[in-house]
Amino acid sequence: MSRPRGRGRVSVVVLAGWLFADLLLVLALVSMADRPDPLADRPKAAKDGAKPSPSASPSPTGPRSVELRPEEFRVEGAGKSELVTQIHKNTGKWAGREAALVLTFGGSRNGEAYAHRVNSLLGKGRPGMFTKKTATDDFHNLGDPASTAKVRVYFYTTPGG
Repeated sequence: MSRPRGRGRVSVVVLAGWLFADLLLVLALVSMADRPDPLADRPKAAKDGAKPSPSASPSPTGPRSVELRPEEFRVEGAGKSELVTQIHKNTGKWAGREAALVLTFGGSRNGEAYAHRVNSLLGKGRPGMFTKKTATDDFHNLGDPASTAKVRVYFYTTPGG
């Protein structure tokens, strides 16, 4: 009765990979803990319900942050002008804000190419919101029909907001 070699044991390479992944996670958490809260300088409301005077409110300083919850909209169709129009219409309620990150999920197996096309038209649909500095990423969603996309937009925080 010979037993196959290495069966039931975890290899050293696998253990090293997990150790490396855990180390990266710890380093990421430590670097995030070192960052100051951008909203910590907000004035607190008075206990009697009175609002602080505008002169008493310090203006926010430091780097901008990104909202934790994304805003979402859908587009569909293949025509360039049709997509640009939908982008402009669907983002109107957020006019004046600047997008930090956009994740686009195109439907079906070729959804990643469709998502890339939608992302390339964002700046034409709403130039002030989607700049060359806005990070975009293309994904596919096999559960959605072709020529449709769900667009998730993560905005920068507003000063004092």
